[in-house]
Amino acid sequence: MPDKHLSSQFDADLNSICGKLLEMGGLVESQVSIAMRAFAQLDPELADQVMAREREVNDFEISIDSACTELIARRQPTARDLRLVMAVSKAITNLERAGDEADRIARRTKHIMEDSASHGINTAEIRLSGQMAISLLRRSLDSFARLDTKAAAEVVHEDKQIDEEFRAFVRKLVSYMAEDPRTISVALDMLFIAKAVERIGDHAKNIAEFVIYIVKGTDVRHLPHDQLSQEANS
Repeated sequence: MPDKHLSSQFDADLNSICGKLLEMGGLVESQVSIAMRAFAQLDPELADQVMAREREVNDFEISIDSACTELIARRQPTARDLRLVMAVSKAITNLERAGDEADRIARRTKHIMEDSASHGINTAEIRLSGQMAISLLRRSLDSFARLDTKAAAEVVHEDKQIDEEFRAFVRKLVSYMAEDPRTISVALDMLFIAKAVERIGDHAKNIAEFVIYIVKGTDVRHLPHDQLSQEANS
């Protein structure tokens, strides 16, 4: 009976930590979505909203990290349970950094509003990659909640599309700056925003890789995609 009680409490603690991770993920996803809307609409109020809630993301990271440390110290989990706790600890770091990128997008957006040269630059690639990053973040969290390695592998693979959009936008910015030096300042702001979006995609990919690590016990962070997919689907 005591063993069953301890096991039930451990499962409850583990479920609580995972629930907090998903709650933090929902907040970060919202922050990224609002930041991209602020950029698309050049809306200062939306940008301010993102910056005002950035501290909440940081508080989540501190709280969950503390809970993970306490769980390891008190329960001494092994095998898959230990991998899950370690993956949660790493995933919240990626979520916190994705939140930082959302804050960076909001701040750069406010700076762009002050520069009239912004109206001459087509930002289709940033807006498209932003929607892709939001989707990848949502799907990586969903794969984490369900420990779905196949869905996680798909997230890892699709992150490459965001990288391609980023490179295309950089080439476009170089052309804008060469043709009209007055756009250099705002183009640099947009470059930082595009890079922030690309990094959010990377963080989503990292979270998806942790899912495969939890289930399969294999670190797939540096595997070629074919090997990663094979590991995820085996």
